[in-house]
Amino acid sequence: MWAGPVGQTAPVSALVWTTVVSLAAWCWLLLCRGFFWRTDVRLPPHREPDVWPPVCVVVPARDEAAVLPASLPSLLAQDYPGRAEVFLVDDGSTDGTGELARALAGRYGGLPLTVTSPGEPPAGWTGKLWAVRHGIGLARAREPEFLLLTDADIAHAPDSLRTLVAAARTGGHDVVSLMARLRVESVWERLVVPAFVYFFAQLYPFRWIGRRGSRTAAAAGGCVLLRADAAERARIPDAIRQAVIDDVALARAVKGSGGHIWLGLAERVDSVRPYPRLHDLWRMVSRSAYAQLRHSPLLLVGTVAGLALVYLVPPAAVAAGAVSGSRATAAAGAAAWAVMAATFAPMLRYYRQPVWTAPLLPFTALLYLLMTVDSAVQHYRGRGAAWKGRTYARPEAVPDEG
Repeated sequence: MWAGPVGQTAPVSALVWTTVVSLAAWCWLLLCRGFFWRTDVRLPPHREPDVWPPVCVVVPARDEAAVLPASLPSLLAQDYPGRAEVFLVDDGSTDGTGELARALAGRYGGLPLTVTSPGEPPAGWTGKLWAVRHGIGLARAREPEFLLLTDADIAHAPDSLRTLVAAARTGGHDVVSLMARLRVESVWERLVVPAFVYFFAQLYPFRWIGRRGSRTAAAAGGCVLLRADAAERARIPDAIRQAVIDDVALARAVKGSGGHIWLGLAERVDSVRPYPRLHDLWRMVSRSAYAQLRHSPLLLVGTVAGLALVYLVPPAAVAAGAVSGSRATAAAGAAAWAVMAATFAPMLRYYRQPVWTAPLLPFTALLYLLMTVDSAVQHYRGRGAAWKGRTYARPEAVPDEG
């Protein structure tokens, strides 16, 4: 393949071969991982039904007063031809979330809004899923065909609900989920957020998720349209009540019960939650990263090694090749780095970020590596997955979330 210069030392030779393995990994990712890097998986073609089915929207909310004014009015203003109503479940908020929601409904009108509170979650439940359970229980009295599970920080375009329902009806989907476009305004958001979605798509290729017979299952918890009867078959949310990564667990449960699911990138569904500092983004990732690895030290070691091989070796090889004079090392590293940057460029375009920043992906990957390690450290310190004043230690039996 490549040969180093005469007299090349054993460490340099090892680096050459390690870099070649990294390049081979990138060639495999480019061609054999469901074309995860493409950003053209959007809502499939759909036609509007003659009769629009009833829909209930369930919004779990805990201390969301800061974002509700930018998100809740967009739900209430949905241009939906059928019967629809919103249930906002106030999960023990201390910032007046419930009162603000009622005030916003009084000010803006639109779809009927019910604000309710389920009380503290019992042992074995995460707070969000306990709130979802309460909201679904109230919604079932209205006999909806679909449930829209959406987070309190998600703003929807006026036609969001009708396009989701039309897509689900047309494609026969039990779940239609959109990965909301996250905010990218601060420097850290621009650096970290596109990579977050890129890594998610690499782990769960969208094309595989929507393929019947495929075992790959995932959803984006910010926007999940779910058939009510599919929720009953899959025992949602009771079957996943301990799941920290609840969106992936939901998708696996529905697909495991014979459901057909679909996930793609959103065009007019946006998160309004700000992550202005690195600390904010770090907490977002680290709170669930080790849960994603099923709290397995072996998977943690494998993940760290894999991230280092795929993302950190290429730039290290370029630098080492330049210093040692090994053209083979530098060439293999540059080729792997170029493929990496090329696959990241479409996500940067989707987020309207400059494509020239694509070569910075190794630095962002290093941050994610450190966040993952920190997630494990926090777990073994007994802090588990912490979010808004609650800490979830490792449950005795967690559904397979990976």
